[in-house]
Amino acid sequence: MNASLYPSLPILMVDDEVQALDSFETVLLFASINNIIRCEDSRDVMSLLSRQEIEVMLLDLSMPHISGEELLSLVTKDFPDVPVIIITGSNDVETAVACMKSGAFDYMVKPVEKSRLISGVRRAIEIRELQRENRLLKAHVLSDQLQHSEAFSEIVTNNGTMRSIFQYIEAISISPQPVLITGETGVGKELVAKAIHTLSNRKGNFVPVNVAGLDDNVFADTLFGHKKGAFTGADQSRSGLIEQAAGGTLFLDEIGDLSTTSQVKLLRLLQDGEFFPLGSDIAKHTDARVVVATNQNLQTLQESGKFRKDLYYRLRAHHIHIPPLRERYEDLPILVNHFLEKASKALGKQKLMPPEELFSVLATYPLPGNIRELESMIFDAVTSCKTERLSLESFRSYIGQSEPATKIEGQSVAASTLKEKMDTISQMTEKQMIIEALNKTNQNRTKAAELLGISRRTLQNKIKEYGL
Repeated sequence: MNASLYPSLPILMVDDEVQALDSFETVLLFASINNIIRCEDSRDVMSLLSRQEIEVMLLDLSMPHISGEELLSLVTKDFPDVPVIIITGSNDVETAVACMKSGAFDYMVKPVEKSRLISGVRRAIEIRELQRENRLLKAHVLSDQLQHSEAFSEIVTNNGTMRSIFQYIEAISISPQPVLITGETGVGKELVAKAIHTLSNRKGNFVPVNVAGLDDNVFADTLFGHKKGAFTGADQSRSGLIEQAAGGTLFLDEIGDLSTTSQVKLLRLLQDGEFFPLGSDIAKHTDARVVVATNQNLQTLQESGKFRKDLYYRLRAHHIHIPPLRERYEDLPILVNHFLEKASKALGKQKLMPPEELFSVLATYPLPGNIRELESMIFDAVTSCKTERLSLESFRSYIGQSEPATKIEGQSVAASTLKEKMDTISQMTEKQMIIEALNKTNQNRTKAAELLGISRRTLQNKIKEYGL
């Protein structure tokens, strides 16, 4: 089992009493907060802060050499981003007010309740994470650059909205908070989840599971495992997927189909970082990050009582919505080219050329299955093709057998409407695609035409038309 440190930066505990430090550390470790530095001498604090970046500080007030109140003033002046939680035996209102005015993040009186200490530290960690994410997002927006574009290599796109999503993913990747990914069937939600895991640099595994159709007992057994004898047939203990994802990412797909009973168990996992294997009354702790996905509208499910509001808000600490393919038609040429290469290689054929009218035909079809459906169409066409160029009839036949309109989030989208939409953007996107193809092929018109799936003569005519 791979364990990882949480939070990414350490918690600094400052107290001259070893017993107090032991007590605080035990409570935090119980909550899977395991990146901790202890300091018994207040004189060492400022030099330690200058050498080591700190996530949160727990600070006692009554200490020899340098008092907690004096340290608080020094820390808030020189290291204002570090939240300082005062933990003291003094229950004096004036002292508490003075500390809060000096910049303390929180004030707790010994003996501190376990839940109070854990919630206070977690809240401070969340504030630091939000501050970092905001700085990263601001830097991404200003630079319009991706720092780790290789993490998105499996997601084929030239769309501006998708690029913005990539920038957001880079900003939130190191956060341990849950991520909710929404989008229609086939838009690539699992690929996005994998990119989040890759960028998180978590040492554990990426563990996916589709929860659709799982009743409560199967869900609990799948995620949490069971003890020997927990139920008939449980001949030996078995760990669940949450343990397999230790130090990594647990990806729960089709979360909108989860039963209300199972939702309660997932909520406890997210709130407390703990779970109970079937047949056990001893809680286990996890540091796995939870990423979930759904093609359903969770707000609508809340209104009908099928999805818990508290779970919804816990899950959408970070929210990513992936647009459908019909909203990013500029991706069609590169996706078709990508799937042609993939299909030809898988089927042992030379790469086939798409018919010139293919994109006009695809524009008449709303692609309700999105990228997954497009891939199936390409594979089917390549499989049945007997020449060097794909037959347009294969696509026309597929589209003709499908519904001319699809119901998407309560609205009927007619094929004719989609064609009109495609026509309005075709001039702009076509020019952009030609420029992109020429750039990628170093202005080689033959190769650019091949990349675009059109003849060299057609490309030359388009270049003259657009004055390129």
